Amino acid sequence: MAQVQKAEVHVRLAEEAPAVEHSGEADIIRFPEPLIVLAKHKSFIFKFVGIAVILSIITVFLLPKSYTANAVIMPPQQNQPMALTAMASQLGPLAAIAGKDLGLRNPSEIYIAMLRSRTLEDALIDRFSLMSVYGIKLRIDVRHRLENRTEVTTEKGGTISISVQDRDPQRAAELANSYVNELEKLTKTLNVTEAGKRRLFFEREVKMENDNLADAEVALKETQEKTGLILLDSQSKAMIESVSSLRASIAAQEVKVQAMRSFATTENPDLVLAEQELATMRAQLDRLERGNGKRSIADVPMENVPTAGLEYIRKLRDVKYHEAVFALLARQFEAAKIDEARDALIVQQLDKAVRPEKHSWPKRGLLVLGVGILALVAAIAAALWMEEIQQAKDDPQFANQLEQFQFYLRGRQKP
Repeated sequence: MAQVQKAEVHVRLAEEAPAVEHSGEADIIRFPEPLIVLAKHKSFIFKFVGIAVILSIITVFLLPKSYTANAVIMPPQQNQPMALTAMASQLGPLAAIAGKDLGLRNPSEIYIAMLRSRTLEDALIDRFSLMSVYGIKLRIDVRHRLENRTEVTTEKGGTISISVQDRDPQRAAELANSYVNELEKLTKTLNVTEAGKRRLFFEREVKMENDNLADAEVALKETQEKTGLILLDSQSKAMIESVSSLRASIAAQEVKVQAMRSFATTENPDLVLAEQELATMRAQLDRLERGNGKRSIADVPMENVPTAGLEYIRKLRDVKYHEAVFALLARQFEAAKIDEARDALIVQQLDKAVRPEKHSWPKRGLLVLGVGILALVAAIAAALWMEEIQQAKDDPQFANQLEQFQFYLRGRQKP
């Protein structure tokens, strides 16, 4: 104890001693004062850091453990619906368009949005009774808790990773796998709904076209009875077949464009090309019906057909047109029904979540290390502050102010 007091006296004398003036302009080399302060208060620093580390070790072992289970799925590729494929097969040169991508969004983004949807989260909440597990009364708060414990990310290669954190390792694995199961159910439901809409659309179109064909046949019969014409010459027949075929192609193209608009954006190159093809066919039909001065059989204007057979030609042309459209829509309707009836597995699970063997939280080593570093910084700052206070006490003005502060703190008035 005497040696420690003696060392402190030497340190104080060394601090109060005036600096020795050396000859010349050489700078005086001083030992860093902060290191002297830290050495002086080393006992306090070691005790403070040690107590903080011990308390942090006890705390991290008392914290509840959490486990993270991971499942990996591969989103399905975008498949061309059979209805659109059947439609494209009837359009000859336009068949290549049907085989291309229709400009849909990234499948991974769509399925990540489905995994974070309220419908899927509510299904998991009801399936695992998470309201009672988490001890929360409001469903919206349970959703937030589940979202905070679930991480859905896109991995390299296009796969989707689903990580779920829970205090029960078995429940964490079951939750991760249930995400995949509920996604499969939701995807199938949406897929059937989309195919059902296509089927209803084509069913309505087929019924409407069937009625139009029946009306056209009745009108043709009435025209035959009125004009007495039954057969036409080869020129008129070729012209009718050309116009009817082109009008049927236009109708098919219009249906194709309408179907593409339900999937693709307005800037999609395939949709733009399909609309240009439709405009070209409409212009060609307009030339056939009005005539353009040429002498080919297909370009003979309708106005040059004998007046007696003009009405009959038009009625026959309507019948041919409705027959072609009805046949095309009937094939598309059958393809749409096949799409609706398909029940294939479209979500493939690459890695199934298993019961985690190690906890993912708390990370005890990192927590203890972080607390130790913070405690060391706080102890150094406290040591420097105490040294400043100790030096300030030697100042008479500071001592007077400190005395006033103590009087005011005690609720007294300084005389």
